[in-house]
Amino acid sequence: MTAGAHPLKRLLAPRHIAVYGGATAARVVRQCRAVGYEGELWPVHPRRDHIEGLPCHLSTGELPAAPDAAFLAVPARATVDVLAALARRGAGGAVCHASGFAEDGPGGAALEDALRTAAGDMPVIGPNCLGVLNYLDGTALWADQHGGARTDSGVAVITQSGNIGQNLTMQRRALPLAYLITAGNSAVTDTPQLIEALLEDPRVTAIGLHLEGIADPAALARAALSALRRGVPVVALKTGTSTLGAQTAMSHTSSLAGPDELCEALFRRTGVARVPEIGTFVETLKLLHVHGPLTGGQDPAGRARITSASCSGGEAALLADTAQRHGLELPPLPQRSAARLREVLGDQVHIRNPLDYHTYIWGDFAAQRECFTALLGAGCDLNVLLLDMPRADRCEADAWTTTLDAYAAAQRRTGAPACVVGSLPEGVPEPVAQQLLSQGIAPLQGLADGVRAIAAAHRIGAARRTVDQALPPAGPVRQPRTGRVELLDEYAGKQELAGYGLPVPDSAVAAPREAARVARTLGFPVAAKALAADLAHKSEAGGVHLGLTDQTAVEEAVSAMAGLADSFLIERMVPDAVAELLVGVHHDPAFGPALTLGAGGVLVELVRDTATLLLPATDEEIAAALATLRAGPLLRGFRGRPAGDVPAAVAAVQSVAGYVRDHPEVTELDVNPLLVLPEGQGAIAADVLISRLAPQRADRPDAPE
Repeated sequence: MTAGAHPLKRLLAPRHIAVYGGATAARVVRQCRAVGYEGELWPVHPRRDHIEGLPCHLSTGELPAAPDAAFLAVPARATVDVLAALARRGAGGAVCHASGFAEDGPGGAALEDALRTAAGDMPVIGPNCLGVLNYLDGTALWADQHGGARTDSGVAVITQSGNIGQNLTMQRRALPLAYLITAGNSAVTDTPQLIEALLEDPRVTAIGLHLEGIADPAALARAALSALRRGVPVVALKTGTSTLGAQTAMSHTSSLAGPDELCEALFRRTGVARVPEIGTFVETLKLLHVHGPLTGGQDPAGRARITSASCSGGEAALLADTAQRHGLELPPLPQRSAARLREVLGDQVHIRNPLDYHTYIWGDFAAQRECFTALLGAGCDLNVLLLDMPRADRCEADAWTTTLDAYAAAQRRTGAPACVVGSLPEGVPEPVAQQLLSQGIAPLQGLADGVRAIAAAHRIGAARRTVDQALPPAGPVRQPRTGRVELLDEYAGKQELAGYGLPVPDSAVAAPREAARVARTLGFPVAAKALAADLAHKSEAGGVHLGLTDQTAVEEAVSAMAGLADSFLIERMVPDAVAELLVGVHHDPAFGPALTLGAGGVLVELVRDTATLLLPATDEEIAAALATLRAGPLLRGFRGRPAGDVPAAVAAVQSVAGYVRDHPEVTELDVNPLLVLPEGQGAIAADVLISRLAPQRADRPDAPE
């Protein structure tokens, strides 16, 4: 690493390395030599004289100096003792290869606790990992083979899987790797700390994360926002998208906002581009290495604007379809570009974007250069040449090479960001990809992965434009000690939220014999609801009667609900709602308070039209989340219906968020439905459910003194 004082600097770019163990330690020495490590290597072994021709030291105490880095390939229990000795000696850090820690159950977890204690303040990668590769400075704290090569700059990858890390070093897609870190159990040094260390190295062009879980979302958010502010894009491949644990949920919200939705919300908030597959992961990092995030600033909808060129109508249509699925825009060409293309291509070619330039100019370097120059001059965020090279073992590639040379010449002339996309991954062989990289052109291998990479780079660019307004998530909330959870009845819940500005219908609580009179006073039509704190889902139990238009109807409704409650909530009906929304908040023990917005009503779980945000959230984030819903067109006005009062809906959501912020005892909260009225008429909460931790009574035996 370059100059700096980050605590991980010595470990990631060591001047000297101590290796502990036998055969695996010998492999580390061989890998260091193979990658061109120029520092000192100090084997440590109590019974061997030499390892790989190097004299062995009997113990940590006999080393010439405190090593900048150590690789520990000794059994799990011995690892703890060696770590303690290294920490006492003042070592810069260690990589712990051994397994048998927290991944092995309670006994291993206890051993991992001991490892943390032994390490103290010393950085530690692992345990249960393959190690760390630094291809910038030539360091291989690595227990196996790897396929990477030295580079002057490149992307850094942090993965929780050793195999996935090793596989990434073997890729043949010309992705320049600067660092490859397999984090393993992350017992001492976790992913956020690694990100912060990598940000200190200006040779790192992007950071890729493979995550199996997120132990500290707040720390990851801080690190990711730091990367976004510094202009270093971050891409995440998050596995484990299925539900990670069963939830017992009283509210709709907790059944809809599971762990994966919370991860997604964290990534959106912090400008991390999440990708679904490892191929997309590689291609996105490669695109970001060459061109960085895409701005999308000229498109009114904020989409990435691209041009595409190919010599096939079928390829042009395939790219256009794929681009549309992933939200990319292929805008009409400006007049000057279109006119120049007509001059070069003639009347037989239809000038459009995507451009099928046909084969009239195939093999003609000068004509192709002029064609591509006109296209790259269109002012788009990225320019795509769709081209698959022929097989080198069976075919001649002269004409294809001419096309690449012409495209590169056009890129040099215009300075416009450019990429070459193969419809199949093998369509851009590694030597061709390496040549394109050297020319500042991104080689993207596989059409779907390439288009997804462009979309991901655009998402990061969009996040960078608003990074100054980004609010860090609140993180876990310290909740009061309690022995039980209590539900507020609907009336009490509405009164609580009304105090924070949430509009609620005119209402009153009535005994059965008073319900009809109360309804007449409020004015018909009314709703009658059974009022009981333990009745979480009243509609399913028959505890809600709507649209009651006279006293007789109220009396009959109350009689029908007699077995459900002793008192009833009588509310004035709210007419002419444009949309029904769900607004919910629940506390996640790792992520903190999470806000779920969606299409509301009794079928909310069936419809599952939701968006999740971490709190606090800005008005702009809330409005944008509402716009992403399938029910969003109802708020904008659908088929002649009036548009909804979106500002009032956003204000209502913020009222809920403000209440939760000030009441950490709230565990779950649902407003369902929030009735959004026509533009300028407001939004009203028709039903509320609040679950909270009951305050601990002083006379309880377990109450603190």
